[in-house]
Amino acid sequence: MSADPRFAEIVAVLGDYFDGLHHSDADKLGRLFHPQAIYACGTEGSLIHLTMDQYLPMVAKRPSPASRGEPRRDRILSIEFAGPVTALARVECAIGPKRFTDLLSFIRLDGRWRLIAKVFHFDLDEAVA
Repeated sequence: MSADPRFAEIVAVLGDYFDGLHHSDADKLGRLFHPQAIYACGTEGSLIHLTMDQYLPMVAKRPSPASRGEPRRDRILSIEFAGPVTALARVECAIGPKRFTDLLSFIRLDGRWRLIAKVFHFDLDEAVA
């Protein structure tokens, strides 16, 4: 565990991120993402590129993993800093049969860390694939 206070700050944001995903809490996620953040994936052979105005309503509409009794399957793999106000976290989480690897880019603005980009890949659990 790093003694760098920025590390603990990012870990705290990631805890809220995982909670927001597990509970399909678009309001919580909306506080973490910068309004101009992007959401992108190319796993299925074409680009999915959404703005927060497109992504957050999708989260709000879907049944949460918590409501379906799914266990939490999330973890932080790495956190790197590119300077005092820029960071990248690599995390894993799961929703239903999809196992995600998220590359989360952070910027520190107005004294707090905000997600500016979520670029991810997913795999299906073998029982579903």
